[in-house]
Amino acid sequence: MTLQQSALPILIVASPLVASFLLPLVGWWRREAAYPVFLGALAISAGASVAAAQAVLAEGPLAYHLGGWAPPWGIAFRIDLLAALLLVLLSGMGLAVGVFSKRSVLRELPEREVPFYTVYLLLMTGVTGMVATADMFNLYVFLEIASLTSYALVSIGSGRAVVAAFRYLVLGTVGAAFYLLAVGYLYSVAGTLNMADLAEVLPALYESNAVRVGFAFFVVGMAIKMALFPVHAWLPAAYAHAPSAVSAIVAATTTKVAAYALIRVTFFVFEPRFAVELFPVTALLGVAGAVAMVLGSVLAIAQTDLKRMLAYSSVAQVGYIVLGVGMANATALTGSVLHLVNHSVMKGCLFLAAGAILYRTGCREIVQLRHLSRRMPWTAALFSVAAFSMIGLPPFGGFFSKMYLILGAIEGEQWVFLALILLSSVLALAYFANVLRYLYVPGEAPVAAGPAGGAEAAANAAGGQGDEVREREGLAGEAPLPMLAPMFALAVAILLLGLLNGPIVSGFLEPVLPEGLPR
Repeated sequence: MTLQQSALPILIVASPLVASFLLPLVGWWRREAAYPVFLGALAISAGASVAAAQAVLAEGPLAYHLGGWAPPWGIAFRIDLLAALLLVLLSGMGLAVGVFSKRSVLRELPEREVPFYTVYLLLMTGVTGMVATADMFNLYVFLEIASLTSYALVSIGSGRAVVAAFRYLVLGTVGAAFYLLAVGYLYSVAGTLNMADLAEVLPALYESNAVRVGFAFFVVGMAIKMALFPVHAWLPAAYAHAPSAVSAIVAATTTKVAAYALIRVTFFVFEPRFAVELFPVTALLGVAGAVAMVLGSVLAIAQTDLKRMLAYSSVAQVGYIVLGVGMANATALTGSVLHLVNHSVMKGCLFLAAGAILYRTGCREIVQLRHLSRRMPWTAALFSVAAFSMIGLPPFGGFFSKMYLILGAIEGEQWVFLALILLSSVLALAYFANVLRYLYVPGEAPVAAGPAGGAEAAANAAGGQGDEVREREGLAGEAPLPMLAPMFALAVAILLLGLLNGPIVSGFLEPVLPEGLPR
């Protein structure tokens, strides 16, 4: 396949990277100028991602050789249809959460907005680089950039955020070590780490124990990074205690790029027959995904804290993605990738809504949300849209990705998996129905309690006057427009992902499905 040389792949990754180095200087010169630079870098990356997707659809895959050195000697970036779809998703989510973050960061992280914006841009460099790179070692480099920045962003939250970040760091480091060992094993026998070269060299080495051990280490490393049950222990506390904008961007990006890396290496660097027949890791992944779907949902039902409930829901949704990989047929893999995209948008919208509620009321306990729809009708409605999609109701995106997974289970005659997909959807209905009944059931106004401290405490922590903020903004009011607009955009995207699922599948996924998968 002919590769079109283009600067778009490097522009997607480099724009947030360059801005992250400039931002501390800009913030030192004039703090209020930092946010426009931050948002501009995200907008450039998002615009370049859209342009790259259009170019790939029209002309085929794009490539960029850093410094003009062709692979395997030089660092290469490559964007095919699958990567283009993920880059549009990641950069779009980064821009949406970036718009939301201004008010949230000023309230939750007073005087620390410039460091936040700087590290946020480095996170976006890491996650976009993981998708755009065409080299296994550079995938590790970008993986560590994304991981280290995630640890830092989680740690700046209040309460137990530092403890949660430390647990995240320990388990994340273990996952990275497994991945790096995998890279070493593969290089020792293949002599190259360029993904295209590996795809040509590896088939003759499938009987090598070094290749098998390397692949096993890779799968374990990615399982930890994507929080696949039972190596998910870092995720609930990290999502629950992180600042609102951090919960949204980490949930929408980091586990998704780890799942993308699993799919890319398992089915595109290796041939599907290796993981399905010769070294049947997919069977184990299918079981792990099915268990994660059910137990993650059960644990979500047991939560009383809204953000912690959403975190355990993410454990369950990662199970759907991995189950599609484990079933290893074309329909199920399509559902896996589609659910990866849908879940990023759905969970981003849900965490932004939770952040808006926390911003206005200081409430995070589900029982404190009683009849919040009367005071924050738009936030409640947008939360409901994302919740309906998570449950799997048509015409939202979540319905169609689950439909592909169900069809994949039927095609593979995996009747137990089919039953567990349906059971997990019923459990999702249970934990979201619990939240929605409080949002819409009449009762007293929400009152902040516990360590959250409420809007007044947060305003005072920001150095403002609590009474003045309360009078000007009102605890019972809707979230500000800069916070509502990104939620509205994501809710529209959830609907469009459902209505346009056919063109997305036929345009971006079907043409790149790997050879050798049952169809």
